[in-house]
Amino acid sequence: MTRTLILMRHAKSDWGSPGMPDHDRPLNERGAGDAPTMGQWLRKSGHLPDEVLCSTAIRTRETLVGLGLKAETQYLPALYHADPDTMLDVLRSATGTTVLMLGHNPGIAYFAADLLRHAPNHPRFDDYPTCATLVAQFEIAEWGDLRIGTGTATGFAIPADLT
Repeated sequence: MTRTLILMRHAKSDWGSPGMPDHDRPLNERGAGDAPTMGQWLRKSGHLPDEVLCSTAIRTRETLVGLGLKAETQYLPALYHADPDTMLDVLRSATGTTVLMLGHNPGIAYFAADLLRHAPNHPRFDDYPTCATLVAQFEIAEWGDLRIGTGTATGFAIPADLT
């Protein structure tokens, strides 16, 4: 059986309010436009999640709303600035066939690289800019069987590729 992971970094956030807690930063204007662009790319590519695992940060929540995708969603404090090991643990508890995980750098970039047999041929994959999105497939029966280095990238895009 094939399982698909959509691994997305949140869209561009606003740094205009000094003193605002990091967790509470919203999207800026560019980010608010990039999220719908990435949602449209996912729909056109046929990558529709049936489960979403999302950080509790305001910017990840707003990115999810902007995508315009409907799926069972869990907002998980563990995904806020999570490291790759934490992301792997969270993903192993998923039940969907196609899971969207929405999080933060630097952990999400490292996690994306760890998951794949071969990185996609894209100049921005290693730095995973805001709203970067990887689609990867795994030949596993359930997410609990997921092992590092076993995924195949079937798509990777950033908003600049699509506008």
